[in-house]
Amino acid sequence: MTMVRNTRQRQAVLEVLRTTRTHPDAAWIHQAVRQALPSISLGTVYRTLDALVRDGVAVTIERAGQATRYDFRRDDHHHHAVCRRCGAIFDIEVRDVPQLPRSALPGGFQVADVRLEFHGFCLACQDKPEPSGPGG
Repeated sequence: MTMVRNTRQRQAVLEVLRTTRTHPDAAWIHQAVRQALPSISLGTVYRTLDALVRDGVAVTIERAGQATRYDFRRDDHHHHAVCRRCGAIFDIEVRDVPQLPRSALPGGFQVADVRLEFHGFCLACQDKPEPSGPGG
């Protein structure tokens, strides 16, 4: 881990991440932090988020075609369920992650981190019709 100065901006961004369960993007975090620090720039929020991810305090959740979302790393047993329709991300606790057989990994590969994502449909989206393609 790198040693990063503990600035007011870093503390404010960290507090927003720590107190939300919505897995926000940088723009949302920026707006929330501006409540306490009105002059903070979006660039500062991005740099702070990058540092928090680099230091292992936060993780990114990335989806093709969508803004990167951020999550405070609460513990090592914290994974996600993602709704394919509305994009909502839910925290799930999984204590026992099955071990992969060594033969499944390339020779000499050492696992440093495991992230599980379960994809499906949230309760609110289960009864919604599939979106129609071009032309209806």
